[in-house]
Amino acid sequence: MLEANAQNLSSAECQRYVRHLGLPEVGEAGQQRLRNAAVLLVGTGGLGSPAALYLAAAGIGRLGLIDFDRVEASNLQRQVLFGEACLGQPKVEAARARLLDLNPHTHVEVHPVRLDARNAQALFLDYDWVVDGSDNFATRYVVNDTCVRLGKVFVHASVSQFRGQLSTFDATSGPCYRCVFPSAPPPHAMPNCAEAGVLGVLPGIMGTLQAAEVLKLVLGVGEPLVGRLQLFDALSGRFREIGLQKNLDCAVCGEGPRLAPSREDSMNAQNVLSLTAAELKTRLDSGDDFFLLDVREPDEVATATIGGYGIPLRELPQRLSEIPRDKDVVIYCHHGVRSLHALHFLREQGFTRARHLSGGIEAWSLQVDPSVRRY
Repeated sequence: MLEANAQNLSSAECQRYVRHLGLPEVGEAGQQRLRNAAVLLVGTGGLGSPAALYLAAAGIGRLGLIDFDRVEASNLQRQVLFGEACLGQPKVEAARARLLDLNPHTHVEVHPVRLDARNAQALFLDYDWVVDGSDNFATRYVVNDTCVRLGKVFVHASVSQFRGQLSTFDATSGPCYRCVFPSAPPPHAMPNCAEAGVLGVLPGIMGTLQAAEVLKLVLGVGEPLVGRLQLFDALSGRFREIGLQKNLDCAVCGEGPRLAPSREDSMNAQNVLSLTAAELKTRLDSGDDFFLLDVREPDEVATATIGGYGIPLRELPQRLSEIPRDKDVVIYCHHGVRSLHALHFLREQGFTRARHLSGGIEAWSLQVDPSVRRY
């Protein structure tokens, strides 16, 4: 973290932040607190883009960006950090260039990795605040569990179609994410944005509100959304709020035993339940007898495929009889998110030999066969 710094603002900083300096709640002392703050953003997509832009513009001294993905054309409808010139670039690198152009006083650190239980603690340790801009449940639980263990506050948001939600989770004074959502819903119950769609402006609204929450936390002003879940419906233009209570039996922050897996357990589970694109290629080349399951939508299969039997994720609960129980099952999708949901669902249904392709068909195209079309 940045050392406390009593140094006065430079003339260039005073000119840049003059609208802040006129606010009694901020002033020069508050602007120095912003300059000394270290904020980590998990994801630089629809939510992370506006959050990063406004945090950098506000003068946050150190921003960390976690994202393993590259910029694609389909991102540009909502991920306002990027433009046509960024297509194909790693998101964190394109984001860093844009943020430094916006505010060269902000130090931007990039972490081009996939966040999981193995690396989260090391990544989070050196930051004061965390912004959760992830687009899948697995990552949200990693963010929550790591922040609880480290005693850090994080600002959460999620979006789908025309609706968004926002809260600030501080397990030392209120509920954590698992208090409210103890476990992920069944994979077919909550389609992601790639499946359900999202109004492009919606993550801009929710990500900007995340930035506002962080600024309040750093400045120590206002009333953070701890113990409150804010819901927004873009179709009606209405906000509403739900009170959240701490669950004393929560497996992570409650008074009973902590059930969150250890770092070593998480590593072992990750190795058992997933395989890389290179490992899948080896099994295919060797003629290994296993069931390859594609849980993408039919239009995606028509765009690019590596073969296998197709059952869209939303249809999986009704079509379990089509999947053999006496063979290894390897599941894949676009980026590995839907396949992970499918994996957990199948294992709950007794398919103990199921695994999924980490990184999905995107990883296959990048690491094994570039002739497979990326989309």
